[in-house]
Amino acid sequence: MDRTSKTIAFAVAGLMFSGAVLAASVPGLAGISAETVQKRPILTKESIDFGAYDPHGDFAEPSASRIEHLFLPWEDVDLTTLNIADEYAHARGRTLMITIEPWSWSPEWRLSSQGLLKSILGGERDQNMAAVCSTAATLKSPVPIRWGQEMDETDNQFSWAHWQGKDFAAAFRRMVKVCRTHLKTAKFMWSPKGNEGLDAFYPGDDVVDIIGLSVFGLQQYDRDKVGHDQIFVERLTPGYERVKNYGKPIMVAELGYEGDATYVRSWAESVAKRHAEFPALTAVVYFNDREIYDWPDGYGRPDWRVVQDSTN
Repeated sequence: MDRTSKTIAFAVAGLMFSGAVLAASVPGLAGISAETVQKRPILTKESIDFGAYDPHGDFAEPSASRIEHLFLPWEDVDLTTLNIADEYAHARGRTLMITIEPWSWSPEWRLSSQGLLKSILGGERDQNMAAVCSTAATLKSPVPIRWGQEMDETDNQFSWAHWQGKDFAAAFRRMVKVCRTHLKTAKFMWSPKGNEGLDAFYPGDDVVDIIGLSVFGLQQYDRDKVGHDQIFVERLTPGYERVKNYGKPIMVAELGYEGDATYVRSWAESVAKRHAEFPALTAVVYFNDREIYDWPDGYGRPDWRVVQDSTN
């Protein structure tokens, strides 16, 4: 999921924080909204764990989610305010999953791809990782750490998606070593997009506790590219098959779907089910927002949000 410098407004206990200083997505006050179709994933007692990145607060009810997903850069962020996100998650009995993007969200402040890699492998960025992990060590909620996601998606905006596999693996290993010094109980997620060739980026069993994948369904894209509406199982299968032999728990770390009522209903009914073909799949985490960048070939910015907002 590509994202760039953007402002996210948070409303927690009447206090407002800007995404430029608090990169965690503490759910805020939703605007006037209405669910026009059944887009929320349908959860039952038999469902696998469900979570969400939820900047609009559409999953604020305690029973609506078990994982609170946050994105943050490791530069230009006031990490002390992560405690606000922790209180929100802890009060609802949720795990706080943190995706750390190793750059600034301000494009003009970013290093080049190779400049970033050199600074990480040379130790210049150890302090960035240490700052995040030492803050996370003070939180009440369990905190899985997802670092440098979708490194195998080479046509996206992420600086780290343009490294050689061995270089990404070395950077990942270094960051886990730094983090473990400060956050003894952390679980670490390696999270490729799910593309062919992802094995080159695998950093090793000793530094990976969980594997994350990204799965998005856009109906018009499906029809144009594969000739039919794809279902969740069909979209997940290739990535799952590529990572299942690592023997790690697997999550869909980013999930979204958009199309007509029939299409989204099919996905909503399927994503949180226990599928026999995915025995290692333990959780799905919804990306409850609009895309930041346009999809290629004129597909625009799909709106994955489960609630249609008049200002969205």
